[in-house]
Amino acid sequence: MTTIVVVDDESLITDFLSFFLKAEGYTVHAARDGRSALDMIGSILPDVVLTDFMMPAMSGLELAQALKKDARLAHIPIVLATAAQGSAAKARPDLFAVVLDKPYPPPRLLDALSAALGRPNQRDDSGSR
Repeated sequence: MTTIVVVDDESLITDFLSFFLKAEGYTVHAARDGRSALDMIGSILPDVVLTDFMMPAMSGLELAQALKKDARLAHIPIVLATAAQGSAAKARPDLFAVVLDKPYPPPRLLDALSAALGRPNQRDDSGSR
């Protein structure tokens, strides 16, 4: 089973994403900021990280930089979801496998996760998996 760490300081977002992604068959762990996510990621070694950009304690950018500096964690693809910093993040393909502009439809998230994991699109033309 694919393991995802979802990082966002808004509990409604982490709750929704956790529920949605678990229903899609993923194992999901949620963190409220980059600093706690960094500790979590180091202990569980997820397959992919889905993070917000603007958060307290450590931003999504700072989290990505910290992950890429750690040899044990540098291989983990990072999907960034942001409402404000999309263009700046897209200029950093060394840090982010995919950048999603908020708001995004759930099928777009599934496509982004598949792309970050190097898997073909798993949805059929009707939009279901």
